[in-house]
Amino acid sequence: MSVDLARDGAIYTITINRPEALNALNTRVLSELDEVLDEIVADEDAGVVIVTGAGDKAFVAGADIEEMRDMGPDEAYDFGRKGQAVFNRLASLPQPTIAAVNGFALGGGCELALACDMRIASDNATFGEPEVGLGIIPGFAGTQRLPRLVGSAKALEMILTGQSIGAQEALASGLVNRVVAAGELQQEVLRVARLIAANGSHAVRLAKQAIVTAANTSFDAGCEVETCLFAQSFDEERTRRMTAFLEKRSKK
Repeated sequence: MSVDLARDGAIYTITINRPEALNALNTRVLSELDEVLDEIVADEDAGVVIVTGAGDKAFVAGADIEEMRDMGPDEAYDFGRKGQAVFNRLASLPQPTIAAVNGFALGGGCELALACDMRIASDNATFGEPEVGLGIIPGFAGTQRLPRLVGSAKALEMILTGQSIGAQEALASGLVNRVVAAGELQQEVLRVARLIAANGSHAVRLAKQAIVTAANTSFDAGCEVETCLFAQSFDEERTRRMTAFLEKRSKK
């Protein structure tokens, strides 16, 4: 297997495990990633999903150039659509997703990180969309997600020059949430994941849904969606948590 799935309580970790190829994405990896997403979707208790790459050199260095080199336009179309479909599934998970980015996150690797809700990077992380240097363009929704995250001007600069940026520039651009020392990446990502998992699982999913909706609708329509989701959050879990809070406060 080139994609590993591990579980620690409510936290799942997906690891792209091709360190000998800098975790490059090929058709097999995309299929295996799709399969592990099936497992996560089937688990109602899944709370947070972490995505990372094996080894300390790369998160994912890109799509597999050796596989793409001999593709014709029809094959490239199918490959692009497959990558988009799998990444869209990841982006559409009801659970929050965190990319733990170590080393290179280039091309398809950058696009994989973009498909996650949050990105935490080590200080040796490098982000880029260098496809134009190979005579192609990003094909796994990079031209769509990157400008939505960093703005069209920065996205155009990154994609049209093909130049990579370091972790600190990625932080300043809004591409990543935070940067930590390489040796602290796993610890920090787990810390954030556990903070999320400790909250009401239904509320966390509803909050993510409301925020995602906000990016694709008007303010007024988004407020209506928020009100409906707010009402849905008034369930048994809410009763337990509010009761526990009030009992704890009364004892002070």
